[in-house]
Amino acid sequence: MKQLIILRHAKSGWKNGALGDVDRPLSARGDRDAPRMGKRLLSRHARPDLLLASHARRAQRTAKLVARALGIRPELIKTEESLYLAEPAAVLAVVARQDDAYSCLLVVGHNPGLTDLANRLVPDLALDNLPTAGVVAIDFAATNWQDVGGAPAKLAYYDYPKNPELFVTEN
Repeated sequence: MKQLIILRHAKSGWKNGALGDVDRPLSARGDRDAPRMGKRLLSRHARPDLLLASHARRAQRTAKLVARALGIRPELIKTEESLYLAEPAAVLAVVARQDDAYSCLLVVGHNPGLTDLANRLVPDLALDNLPTAGVVAIDFAATNWQDVGGAPAKLAYYDYPKNPELFVTEN
């Protein structure tokens, strides 16, 4: 069994129009939502063995904040430039290259690719748009990461910052 957690980066800031897209930071809301979602993942007993993040500043910051909330060491965050604005096939290619000793991967990336990937892997989810800092966790009946793109998949959970169904106190 493998679990893939797809996490869209938290809300980014647009105050500095001179910055290129890859350099956009998180907004104040993004800096609040990322650790909140990390705590919510923790409450769901998520234990990623490795975090894979786009090199974009907003994705890197999201990964660091979520990792901290989960109690995951920073060296378990791996930067994957090919995740930047990646299509589903490119995300799956990154996942397929990971060590099969890992049972859970958390991928931090961008839309529309992550929404498209979630819908490809779990069509019944019928997601219109994965919100910023939103997560989709998918369980696969697979023993290696190379097979997850075609393996039977089941939605473990879908969550996002404004979801009223789960409340985790911030201590």
